[in-house]
Amino acid sequence: MSADPSIAQVRRFNRTVTQRVGALSDRYLWRDRTLGASRVLWEIGSEGCEVRSLRARLELDSGQMSRLLRALERDGLIDLSPSPADRRIRVARLTPAGLAERALLDERSDELATSMLAPLDARHRSELVAAMRTVERLMTASMVELRAVDPGGADARRCLRAYFAELNRRSDIPFDPAKGTSAEPHELRPPAGAFIVAYLRDEPIGCGALKHHRSEPSEIKRMWVAESARGLGIGRRLLAALEQVARDARAPAVRLDTNKTLIEAISMYRSAGYQEIPRFNSEPFAHHWFEKPLC
Repeated sequence: MSADPSIAQVRRFNRTVTQRVGALSDRYLWRDRTLGASRVLWEIGSEGCEVRSLRARLELDSGQMSRLLRALERDGLIDLSPSPADRRIRVARLTPAGLAERALLDERSDELATSMLAPLDARHRSELVAAMRTVERLMTASMVELRAVDPGGADARRCLRAYFAELNRRSDIPFDPAKGTSAEPHELRPPAGAFIVAYLRDEPIGCGALKHHRSEPSEIKRMWVAESARGLGIGRRLLAALEQVARDARAPAVRLDTNKTLIEAISMYRSAGYQEIPRFNSEPFAHHWFEKPLC
């Protein structure tokens, strides 16, 4: 048993939750299947889902996923077929019986949730729901993984498209990366720089880049977090990771520019120790310039 009280609390919490939600039973929600199989059925949804997306979303290995899908197929609840767009990709779809079973699972899940709340008075119900909301947010944050990737790769390009689209949506002037200070892939690959992507369930949800300058501060570029993932501390983690890359390269400081409409980012930079400085580049889209010493 760990001597760390926080570890002991997490373990107690896990034991309580798994028992209360019925995860230990092989008849989850009073049906003849486990929680895992029921969750796969629910995640497939009414529109169907690619098997590879299911695996990523539920973090299951291919063998376990195959066993669960075969069982659901054997019970007549799903059909597996090649994707019309790419026959190498398998898609799982609910049969009419599967749709009916999913509807029943929703009904039983509501009943289970009601049974958790019913014994509590109004104050304790509100406290429990608020605590669950906090736990969900923080556990989601703990699942986010940062990876250094090729800045010319598919995930990097996907993040940059979303980043540029948001800049254009929020700004009163169009953003043209070709007119500003350069951050081309060859400038962001080691040892010239770095490109880091944040992943949640293997989906890219944020990015940040670093561009080194010999004997000068390294420059942070392309900081972005998907709107759906904000509030999880991802921006701060990306910023800290890029700062560490700069330290490892013996940069004396890091600096960046940003647009006035990105008020959340500006607040984050200031709270992370960045000080506003005079303009240090000719970026036409920027209104603020910041620097943070690393020594």
